[in-house]
Amino acid sequence: MNDNSKITSFHLDVLKEIGNIGAAHAATALSDLLGKKIDMKVPKVEMVPFHEMMELAGGSETVVVGVYLRLEGETQGSMFFILPIEQANRFIRRLIQDETFDFNGPDISELGLSAMQEMGNILSGSYLSALSDFTGLNIFPTVPGLSVDMFGAIVSTGLIEISQVSDQVMVINTSIFEEDQDLSNAVHGQFLLLPDPDSFDSIFKALGVM
Repeated sequence: MNDNSKITSFHLDVLKEIGNIGAAHAATALSDLLGKKIDMKVPKVEMVPFHEMMELAGGSETVVVGVYLRLEGETQGSMFFILPIEQANRFIRRLIQDETFDFNGPDISELGLSAMQEMGNILSGSYLSALSDFTGLNIFPTVPGLSVDMFGAIVSTGLIEISQVSDQVMVINTSIFEEDQDLSNAVHGQFLLLPDPDSFDSIFKALGVM
């Protein structure tokens, strides 16, 4: 979809609903991992220019934890799950029950890295499964990669292809929280969805909302 003005608030509402369904599936899987009831919401889906996307993480040089994967099948593109360092630390400490774990540390434990990669795998897989179910398109993710780096460096790979035809990216805001937890303590991250050229057309045509 070369003209992003074609993407209306209705399209974004549809994607938000799909995101919430995917989040429900992911919450079930995370609850099993943590042994405690986890809830997830997708409060907002938006299209933002690249420069605004960079500001979501505090700037292109802000160090974040990112999980990256490619979409393959009938819709192709790139997907990132981005968490601020402290939010990622808090979640992984809870997951592996190790309060000393720190993504900023000189020696990051393999257990913590594996847990973060698995978390990204669960979240992205759940969202893509919901998208595939709704559209009837065969969409599947590659094995996710994990990086702790500057935000601009992490997303640069996915921007190379889409920047040839667009200057915008889809941002799927995600909140993760325990059932008895105040929402102010939720872990807030972003999915960045960068479909390859023409993949937006495929998605919305399949949804019947072109």
